[in-house]
Amino acid sequence: MTEEKLRPVILAGLAYKDHGDLDYEMTELAELARANNLDPRESFTQKTDRPDPGTYFGKGKVEELAAAVKTYEVDLIVTNDELSPSQIRNLEARTDATVVDRTGLILDIFAQRAQTKQAKLQVQLARLQYQLPRLRTSMSVSLDQQTGAGGGGFTSRGAGETKLEQSRRRITNEMVHIRHELADIQAGAKTRSAQREGSGMPSVALVGYTNAGKSTIMNRLLARFGVGAKEDDSKQVFEKNMLFATLNTTVRQLTLPDKKQFLLSDTVGFVSKLPHDLVAAFQSTLAEAGSADLLLQVVDISDPNYKKMMETTEETLAKIGIKDRPMITVYNKADLAEVPYPTVDGQGALTISAKDEKSQDDLLDLIKKAIFPDLQLVKLRIPFSDNKVVAQLAAHHTFQSEEYDEEGTVLEVELTGAELPQYEKYVD
Repeated sequence: MTEEKLRPVILAGLAYKDHGDLDYEMTELAELARANNLDPRESFTQKTDRPDPGTYFGKGKVEELAAAVKTYEVDLIVTNDELSPSQIRNLEARTDATVVDRTGLILDIFAQRAQTKQAKLQVQLARLQYQLPRLRTSMSVSLDQQTGAGGGGFTSRGAGETKLEQSRRRITNEMVHIRHELADIQAGAKTRSAQREGSGMPSVALVGYTNAGKSTIMNRLLARFGVGAKEDDSKQVFEKNMLFATLNTTVRQLTLPDKKQFLLSDTVGFVSKLPHDLVAAFQSTLAEAGSADLLLQVVDISDPNYKKMMETTEETLAKIGIKDRPMITVYNKADLAEVPYPTVDGQGALTISAKDEKSQDDLLDLIKKAIFPDLQLVKLRIPFSDNKVVAQLAAHHTFQSEEYDEEGTVLEVELTGAELPQYEKYVD
């Protein structure tokens, strides 16, 4: 099997005064381009107060871009900002190259990564919302060509004969149909989520920047404590060193050696300037994080821009309405950063390597303290006539001690504040 040839591309971005870090954003844009099988050949930047309303760049920089297109023999330019339809049209005319903005690039990556029906529908909806205002009478509106996955969104220009109004109506109708399909899927997801909440089992959600190691953490914990995970590989989540490796939320149950249980969910990763329509489309997928008792913000500490990535995560969580949730910050990939691990910083942060078992144990200790904050070690004296109570406790708890006297079973066990009233009459 021959390796796929990467398509050469020029990156372009504007540095606005007192706003953002263009070097960081351009580095990230290059990573996004590589994630979509593109080969960045050169980057063009310009300092400005605001983008040119007609061509994004000023006249001189547009001429430089046009010359670079010929010099590097490329036919694709990717911009760091979302452009208006007229900006894209004018840049394409003056550079003789296809122009794709950051939003279009991210949408194309998501289209390739989507695996589940829900993820595919969510991405399709976001792409149609992006496409609708960009229709024009001279362009193709064949959705297979313009918004198809696998990079096809960048390859078609100027083909097709469908009239503009027919195209708009077609896209609008398709969006309505997709929303209905998503509503049906989400109704089932809400039912399952309500059932989980009704079980009284605490829930923990992994959130953070794409490729920070969330799936690695989940799979390592699943391999050790997942219900049925050792016998069934399908319980594991997809794990690969690439941006947006997983788009769907996966929920699994963990049972620890002391028999305490909680639900762990892995969610789609974030990236700066994540398109608004995409955030909105995936809001239901991220609802699992919104209802979690605890968030684990996973951070790649080996990345020099990790602090900016943390800001992006917190901004994205705020956009989807997730605020004031208990959170532990997990500084991952400490082995790559060559910093000591595992190290715990109070109740709210720790530095780990996800593949290190001691790191996993320290993480679980913090999780347990956060989701079982009112645990009490109590001594119970249970009459032999109530032996079914001992069996009930043994099914969900590990006894610290267990003895017998003439009255019954005497044991020490950790109980939550919610459990204590149920066994209060046996407290010794």
